[in-house]
Amino acid sequence: MMRRTLHRLGLMAWMVGMAAEPLRAEDLAGAREFVGRYCVKCHGAEEAKGDISLEAFRGGGSLLDERAVWEKAVKVVASGEMPPDRDGVPRPEAAEAERFSAAVAGFLEEHDRKAPPDPGRVTMRRLNRFEYRNTVRDLTGVDFDAASVLPSDDIGYGFDSIGDVLSLSPLLMERYLAAAETIMEQAIIPDPPAPVQRQLASRFTEPSSADVATKVMEGEWRRVSSDGATAIEVGAIHTPYQWEPGGDYVFRAKVYGKSADGGPLRVGILLTGAGLEKVSSDEELAKFSGNVLRPARLLATFPVKADSAERAEVLEVKLPAEAGRERVMLAMEKPAAGTSRLWIEYFALEGPLDSRPASQRLLLETGGSDASAKLRDVLGRFARRAFRRPLEPGELEALLKLAGREMEAGARWEAAARLAMQAVLCSPKFLFRVELDDRAAEPGEQELSEHQVASRLSYFLWSSMPDAELMALADRGELRGQLELQVRRMLKDPRALTLVTNFAMQWLQLRRIDFVGPDGKLFPTFSDQLRASMLRETERFVASVFFGGRNLLELIDAEFTWVNEPLARHYGLPYDAAKAAPDGFQMVALQDRTRGGLLTQASVLTVTSNPTRTSPVKRGKWVLEQLLGTPPPPPPPNVPELEKAGGGLGEEVSLRERMEEHRKNAACAGCHARMDGLGFALENFDAVGAFREKDGRHPVDARGTLGRTEFAGPAGVKDLLLERREEFLRCLAEKLMTYALGRGVQSADRPVLASVVRETEAGANRFSALVTAIVRSEAFLKRRGYRPE
Repeated sequence: MMRRTLHRLGLMAWMVGMAAEPLRAEDLAGAREFVGRYCVKCHGAEEAKGDISLEAFRGGGSLLDERAVWEKAVKVVASGEMPPDRDGVPRPEAAEAERFSAAVAGFLEEHDRKAPPDPGRVTMRRLNRFEYRNTVRDLTGVDFDAASVLPSDDIGYGFDSIGDVLSLSPLLMERYLAAAETIMEQAIIPDPPAPVQRQLASRFTEPSSADVATKVMEGEWRRVSSDGATAIEVGAIHTPYQWEPGGDYVFRAKVYGKSADGGPLRVGILLTGAGLEKVSSDEELAKFSGNVLRPARLLATFPVKADSAERAEVLEVKLPAEAGRERVMLAMEKPAAGTSRLWIEYFALEGPLDSRPASQRLLLETGGSDASAKLRDVLGRFARRAFRRPLEPGELEALLKLAGREMEAGARWEAAARLAMQAVLCSPKFLFRVELDDRAAEPGEQELSEHQVASRLSYFLWSSMPDAELMALADRGELRGQLELQVRRMLKDPRALTLVTNFAMQWLQLRRIDFVGPDGKLFPTFSDQLRASMLRETERFVASVFFGGRNLLELIDAEFTWVNEPLARHYGLPYDAAKAAPDGFQMVALQDRTRGGLLTQASVLTVTSNPTRTSPVKRGKWVLEQLLGTPPPPPPPNVPELEKAGGGLGEEVSLRERMEEHRKNAACAGCHARMDGLGFALENFDAVGAFREKDGRHPVDARGTLGRTEFAGPAGVKDLLLERREEFLRCLAEKLMTYALGRGVQSADRPVLASVVRETEAGANRFSALVTAIVRSEAFLKRRGYRPE
């Protein structure tokens, strides 16, 4: 057992790029002999299971002809999964398997060392629907619901960001034209409406109670008395408002009063709110009668000379844009002696005074002196941000020409700018991530420009356009020198959560959970609320690992998870509502290894099940594909489904027994030997992820095998994956590289991928180390020129 473990660890070390011994001719000859003895019975000229034939290599062919097959062969032989343990198929000793794997691995690594570097070439990529929405938001300030207008994007290599599949049909172009018009109509209103005016009768101000009408109202006037006995009598009076961020307002109140000494009555207007930065001292606020809410800031004090309703005056104060404001309050100063009274007819609020949308103020901010200068300023800035690079000669002039024709037709300059910006949103230079190349015909590797790196970086980490800081660094040619610093900054930005909602949910195939429908009779506790909670748990958990500085291996086995009340009840875990976050979730420590890690989360367990029962095959296949990067081949044609293959066995036998009957089909046995054992070990979880001891009348048998390794239960699967941690890290790195580059990882990327994994391990397996390693790689910072096939 120890020898096999060391053997596996040695081969896995090769897979992540550790130096191998120079290859000897006899080693390769021994590999051909190994294939002839152990492999061609199932993968030869007469039979090619999984559409894999090794006959050509056995006869003297090169390993490079089908490199992907041989890289996979190294993994499955090193792990003991192949050759399978079946009657009539001899199995090699561990030493033989080690020599074969080392020979193949050594040959491929030697070839990689000698081969010229190839950073790959990415197809020009259209923004996918998710990137389009984010880019429009950051460019224009409009949160456009792209999903309601644009169709779903095609998937390649498991992701919707792959350039090869992101085509642009005439119908989709029509959608983009309509979307651009809608977006810019929201973003810019050439003739903005007058500021909104709201008036509130004083009877509806606070503090309020059923006694307001009888105790303090005199017709339409509300009375406040310094000698009042209750809060509604003494004031101060106030009301909350909904404020537009960044908006200036004017507050007005119509009042008259009578002071204790017969002179003018002094009245204060105050702004209150828990988030106010500047507040008045307790001493300043103590001079006013009644219950003055705190924190508050005194805006102005007015002498009220009017002493009757007929002579009432209007108090007015401007409220500049400020975060944290909630209410406006009116109070009178305490008299030195006697009683002062104040009557209020209404509160009025006008604003925001600038009724243009915030997006318009952002887009049309300019120091230009006339319409022509303004258009040049705003269109040059907008197009540069939209195209994510400095403008080429003639690009701005074309937009100014379009805007000029609009103004000649009588439009205001704002309307002309809107039309030109709408044209920008329809341009291929906006819709596609274009990497202009002045040396396209040269086949060798070429460095990307600083602005191209900025765009790759922002769409990788944010699924959106570069921000001002990235563009400024690119303008100065300083971005490459600050890549690590920028990665740290960008991972702290809330936009980096797209690495969870976009990358991780696609990697884990959890977007499918919206289309999963467990049988309501068999699983009555399942609901849409529970479905949403399952997905949110995984998002919270992955974010904790990605952005919390944790070891990526905690994705496999962790001592915590996130639950809300429905999910805690589903899992049988404790829940304290008082400690929950605003979304109802809280982190809980786990007492054993039944839960913990992605494999045991209800989201994963549900999407890898059937509507009426669990599916060990789907669960095992998911582990192989998403966590180990060794997907099984597709099933051969005309293989019956499990229910049909089980014949008339019915419910008298367990699911395991029915699957064993299914595996008697020789065409199924090889792949199912790899998948089923992993799935069986997760059978303690039902089709919606709840824990169980029995499957119907049958006790759960959670034992499984993979190759020569035996394990049991979720803890056993976790131990297996942790033993094969190098494969997991390589798989995760490959998935993230695919997502980052917008293309599949090829054989030529293997040295880069190996380096990325080494750097990740050197960085304590932190997600930030993995991201930094990818961003610094040649595959990310360079591209290959055109190379005819």
